[in-house]
Amino acid sequence: MAATDATPQAGLACADPTGDPLLRTRFALPARPATFVCRPRLAGHLDLALGTPLTMVNGSAGAGKTLLVADWAARLRHPVAWLTAETTDQGPGVFWAHVLQALRAAGVAVASEVGSPAEASRVDQRTLTRLAAGLEAREHPAVVVLDEFDRVASREIAEQLEFVLHHAGRGLRLVLVTRTEPLLPLHRYRASGEMTEIRDAELAFTPDEAHELLARHGLHLPASAVQAVVERTRGWAAGLRLCALAARQSQDPHTYLKQFEADHSAVADFLLAEVLDRQAPGTQDLLLRISVLERCCPDLVNALTQRTDAEAVLAALQRENAFVHYLGHSWYTLHPLFAEILRAHLRERFPGLEQELRSRAARWLRRSGALPEALAQGAAADDWEFTARAVIDDLALGQLFTGLCSDDLTALFERMGPDVRGPAPDLVRAARELAGRDVEHGLAHLRRAEEELARDGATDPAAAGLAWALLEALAARLTGTPGRAERAAEQALALRPDVPGHLLDEHPELNALLLTHLGCARLWAGRFEDARTVLSAVAGRPGGAAMALPRWEALGHLALIDYLDGWLGRAEHKALAAAGQAQRYSLSQRSGAGLGALVRAAVLIDRDELDEAQTLLDEAAASRLPGEDPVEEAGRMLTRGRLLLAKGDTRAALAAAAAIVPAVVSSPWAEDHAAALASAAYLAQGRPESARKAVERVAGRRAACAVQAARARLAAGHPGEALGMLHSLPEADRPGPAVTVRATLVRAQAAHELGDHTTAHRLLGRALQDGRREQLRLPFLETGPWIRPLLGTGRLRGLAAGWLLPGPG
Repeated sequence: MAATDATPQAGLACADPTGDPLLRTRFALPARPATFVCRPRLAGHLDLALGTPLTMVNGSAGAGKTLLVADWAARLRHPVAWLTAETTDQGPGVFWAHVLQALRAAGVAVASEVGSPAEASRVDQRTLTRLAAGLEAREHPAVVVLDEFDRVASREIAEQLEFVLHHAGRGLRLVLVTRTEPLLPLHRYRASGEMTEIRDAELAFTPDEAHELLARHGLHLPASAVQAVVERTRGWAAGLRLCALAARQSQDPHTYLKQFEADHSAVADFLLAEVLDRQAPGTQDLLLRISVLERCCPDLVNALTQRTDAEAVLAALQRENAFVHYLGHSWYTLHPLFAEILRAHLRERFPGLEQELRSRAARWLRRSGALPEALAQGAAADDWEFTARAVIDDLALGQLFTGLCSDDLTALFERMGPDVRGPAPDLVRAARELAGRDVEHGLAHLRRAEEELARDGATDPAAAGLAWALLEALAARLTGTPGRAERAAEQALALRPDVPGHLLDEHPELNALLLTHLGCARLWAGRFEDARTVLSAVAGRPGGAAMALPRWEALGHLALIDYLDGWLGRAEHKALAAAGQAQRYSLSQRSGAGLGALVRAAVLIDRDELDEAQTLLDEAAASRLPGEDPVEEAGRMLTRGRLLLAKGDTRAALAAAAAIVPAVVSSPWAEDHAAALASAAYLAQGRPESARKAVERVAGRRAACAVQAARARLAAGHPGEALGMLHSLPEADRPGPAVTVRATLVRAQAAHELGDHTTAHRLLGRALQDGRREQLRLPFLETGPWIRPLLGTGRLRGLAAGWLLPGPG
C-alpha cells in the first residue's frame, strides 16, 4: 500500500520526505551572545503576540529580529515551537514535516492521526485539518515561531498556513520573523486587529539602547559620540555591532567611530553579501546608480537607469527591507551606510559614471522644482556653470543671504574654483563676498559679471539683471552710496515684468532684500519718509524663514528712524519686534546684534538705565560683524558716545562724536547728531561757546540740533536768543517727546532765568507730564541744578514722584 500522510513511517522524527535528516539546530532557539541587549520596549510589544493569532516581525537584514524574538520566547512560560526556515523548504511536504517536528520538539502534543507528509511536493489536506483541529482544542495556545520566513516563497504554503492559522483559532499563536511581507492576507488581520507588528523602524536602536550595546562591547563613549553613531547607522543593529567590534580593536575607538570608512569595513561585507548580491543584476545596477541620490522617485530613477519599471522595483526593494525606505508620495531613500558603500562600488566598477549621473540628476531635479537638491547634485558633479546658472535663473540668489538654506548654499559654493567663468558664477561669487562684507572683492566680481552679461546669452537676462540689481543695491548700502541704490532699484523695477510671475512669488525674499538695502541707503541719505515707505513694506510682509532677515533688518531701521525723530516708545516697540524675529530664527548668530539692539540701548540711555544700556552695547560689540554698513556704524558710534556722556566721560564722548564713518557720501543726520553729541559734551565740560560752535552750523536742519543749540545759548547766558531759536524749529521735522521734552525744558529754564516763574512752573509741569509717559529721565538730569528746587514744590513734586523722584513713603 502506498504511504499516506496519516501512515506512520520509519524515521518519522529523523528525516523529511526527501530522506534528508531533520537538523536539530533548526528547532533550537538561537543562543544570545554575551553582548546581547534586552530591549524592554520591544519585548513588551511582543507580549501582545499572545493575544493575536498572527505576529510579524519584519525588518532588514541584521536588524536584530531573530535575537529579539528568541530572547522573548525564552522568557515565556508557554512552550514555543521554533523553526528556522531554509530555501529548501519550498515543497509543502518538506515545510510541514519541519513544522510538525518543531511542535513535537517543543513538547506540543500532536495527535498520531495527524501523521506526517510522505511526499516533498505535497501535503494531504487531512493532515492540515487534523493539525488545526488538534490545536484548536488546546487549553493554552501553542506559540510557533517561523524564523527567516522570507525564504519560503511558495504561495501554496502561504495558503496552507493561513488555513491552519484560521481554523486553529485560539489554540495557535503564529510569529513570523521575516525580511519581507509574507503572502498571507495581512490586510484582513490588520483590519480586524488580530495582528501584532514590529517593523524595521521600531527595530532600530535608540541612543540609550546603543549606549548599552557599545558598553557591552567595552566601549564607554560620551552621549554625543553614541548619538553620532546612531545617526550614521540609523540604529541598525548589525551596523552598530560591527562598528563596535572594529572600534574595540582600535587604539582610539572614539575617533574610529567618527571617521570609519564604511566601504572598507565588515559593514560593507555584510551589506554586499546580504543585500546587494541577493538582487538580480539589473536591480544591482539600479541600486548602484541611485546611490548618488539623497532621495529618489520612480521617474528620476527611470531617467538615471534608462528603464521604465523603477516604480515596481523600488516598491519590491522596500517590501523586502533591502535598505530602501519609503518616504511617502512616491519618494524613497537608501540607508546612508548602504548608499555610502554602493557609491564606493560604483566608482570602482564604473569610473566617471558618478559625475555623469549627478549631472543628469541635477537637471531632472531642477526641472521638477527641487532646486536645493539640484544644486547639491550639480556641485557634487563639479558642474559649476549649471549650478550657478540655476541659482540665478531661478531667482534663488537671495537665499545666499536669508532663509534656512543660506548657510548650506554658502558652503556649497566654497568649492567653486576661480577657473569657472561666466556671469552666473561671478554673480554668485559677488553675493558670497558681499554677504561676508568683503566689499572690495565683491565689487570686483560684480563689475566682471556686469561686463559678461553684456555679451552672454546663456543666462536669463532678466533674472541675471535682477540678481545684479540686488547686489548693486547691497554694495551701495555698504559703501554709503544712495544714488547707486536708487538706480539699482529702478533697473529691478523695469526688469520685473520680464520675469515669470511664479518665480517672483516663490522668492519674495529677493525683492524684500532689495527694498531693505534701498531703505537703508535712503536712511543714510536722510530721506526718512522715503526710507520708511519701503522698509514698512518689508516689515509688514508675511513669510517664513526666507523673509526673516529682511524683516528683521527693516524693523531695526524703522526703529532707528523713530528714535532719531524722538519717538522712543515706537522705536522700542519696533526694536523688540526685531529682537523677536532674531530669536525665532536665530538671526543674531549669523548677522550680528543688528540695529534693534543699538536702538534699545539708546532708549535705555534716555531713561537713565545705564547699566542695562551698557549690557546691550557689550552684547552688540561681541557679535559685531566686520564691514558694517554706515548706518549701523554711525548708530553704534552715537549710542556709545551718548552712554559715555551720560556716565560723565566727556572726553571719550567727544572722541566718539569725532569718529569718521567710512562712506562715499556723508549722511546729514549722522553729522547732525554727532554735532549735537559734541555740543552736549562741551556743555558738560562747562564750555558753552564751544558747545554753540559745535552745533549751530547744523541747527537749522533738525529740531534736535536746534534744541541743543538753544541749550548752548542758554548756558552762555542768552535766554532770549535760546527762545528765539526754539520759535523757528525746522518745519519738516515732526519730533517726538525725546525732542519736545528737551525743548520745553529749555523754555522753562529760560523763563526761570528771566524771572517768569509762573511760566517756568507751567512749562516744567508740561515737560514732566510728557516725560513720564516715556520715562524720559535723562533730559531732566542733564538740564542742570536750577530744576531741583522747583521739583520739590507741590504739584511738580507730585508729577515727578515715582519715576523721576522717589515716591511717597
